[in-house]
Amino acid sequence: MSTLWVVIPAFDEERGIEATLAAVCAQRDTDFRVVVVDNNSTDGTAAVVAAYAAAHPVPPIEVITEQQKGTGAAADTGMRYAIANGATLLARTDADCLPAPDWTERIKVAFGSGLRLVSGQLIPRTDEDVSWRDRTIIRVALELASTFGKVRPGNRDPKYLGPYVMTPGCNMAITAELYLAAGGFPRTAIEDLHEDRALVNEVRTITTDYGLRRDVRVFGSNRRVRAWGIRKTLAWYADHRYRPEVVDIR
Repeated sequence: MSTLWVVIPAFDEERGIEATLAAVCAQRDTDFRVVVVDNNSTDGTAAVVAAYAAAHPVPPIEVITEQQKGTGAAADTGMRYAIANGATLLARTDADCLPAPDWTERIKVAFGSGLRLVSGQLIPRTDEDVSWRDRTIIRVALELASTFGKVRPGNRDPKYLGPYVMTPGCNMAITAELYLAAGGFPRTAIEDLHEDRALVNEVRTITTDYGLRRDVRVFGSNRRVRAWGIRKTLAWYADHRYRPEVVDIR
């Protein structure tokens, strides 16, 4: 049995999660297991996942439920479920993302190089009717955010053993032992806290065995850009300076 588990938190994703599952099942290296954490969805997300899993047995996919609303809560539940069932390596993506075909393969190579936390490259999806201009702006903004994160006051403290590395929750991997040592993802809602940043900063107090691997690629959704426009989307990711009434865009 593989010791790598892929965790996918999901809320009201019945229309799009099949594409994510298809990308996960299309991995060149399928020696892993998948757990989808249905975050108390109001639609048929769990049923869609169950039906897909029955039709595609490799890799094994199962679905569990977390009733506490929040990406942090759902991701943490999935990580701890995987560990309890034998996982020693953990990877996370989100239910609106498409991992590249060599994603799990590259993650294992990164772990093999000695990393205990792997930060992957996030690339905008090209299949969501978002302009090339806006996708380019997003990519540039991600690079700027990564650079700014290194000098951001909240990411600088003598307690940190190494530099800040921006690690998107939808494209990251971590050893089970480090996940537990760092306390896991904060069990919070997406509008309250960037749970990925919080986890990375806890890791930085424990080890320097973390780093960016640009060949670990995930294509992320642009649906917030479609709904809010590029400026409001960038403001949202910049510490939620834009706070819409509806955060869970579908």
